[in-house]
Amino acid sequence: MVLLGIKSCGEHSMTMTDERTRSVVHTEAFLRDLARDPSLPPSIRERAKGLLRHYPSQDQIWQAGRLEALRREEVATLGATHGSLTPALASWLLTDPLFCSDQPDNA
Repeated sequence: MVLLGIKSCGEHSMTMTDERTRSVVHTEAFLRDLARDPSLPPSIRERAKGLLRHYPSQDQIWQAGRLEALRREEVATLGATHGSLTPALASWLLTDPLFCSDQPDNA
């Protein structure tokens, strides 16, 4: 669905937003699996733990998608209500969202 030129989750682009979001969420799970796997060398487990230290959680990823969708809706409403947007705000409506706001049951 496109509303005022805003692409929603699932719209076609090089990497679809929902694919990118699931990939980031699944990468966190994969790193956790690596960090906990006693059959792997300690250096691999420690590297995975180190990467996870600053990696966003699944909840943070979905929240970022919801906040991005809300900001995009607010900017679109601002433009519809007040007319022309500054180039910086208008360009936000033309770019693909980074994360999807629709969390599927099997994420």
